[in-house]
Amino acid sequence: MFRELTRKKQKLTHEECIEILNQELRGVLAVNGDDGYPYALPTNFYFDEETHKIYFHSGKSGHKMDAIANSDKVSFCVYDKGYHKDGHWSLNIRSVIVFGRIYIVDSWKDELMVKLCKRFTKDSDYIYNEIEKFKNNTTVLCLEIEHMTGKIVNEA
Repeated sequence: MFRELTRKKQKLTHEECIEILNQELRGVLAVNGDDGYPYALPTNFYFDEETHKIYFHSGKSGHKMDAIANSDKVSFCVYDKGYHKDGHWSLNIRSVIVFGRIYIVDSWKDELMVKLCKRFTKDSDYIYNEIEKFKNNTTVLCLEIEHMTGKIVNEA
């Protein structure tokens, strides 16, 4: 159902993909937007390695939420900052692309939002104040991974 990488020598291991999902703070979520146009947006996320799911926070309405209501199939791309090999100008970037289905988490989960927030700050007072302040206007989304692949690309 999902395509294999064409350039197999560039393929990352499953462990390397997990490492990127754990280390990086942001990625690009792509949904099936209006009139068949893809709609991709940068967003922060929390990867739960134990359940192998990715969580996002969102407002309760808007283009993304309308698209998800119409089709739960999404892709999510995360890439690292890259590195230069000695003496080379080109950047080597490791990326992970996840395909899966996304849904609204029915019951609000403070612990999920805390885990997401702790990726950015360890200030518990700030985190809990923000959660309480925005709780009624925030939706938690869960991406169930159906396929994940990663590769290293040299931009040269």
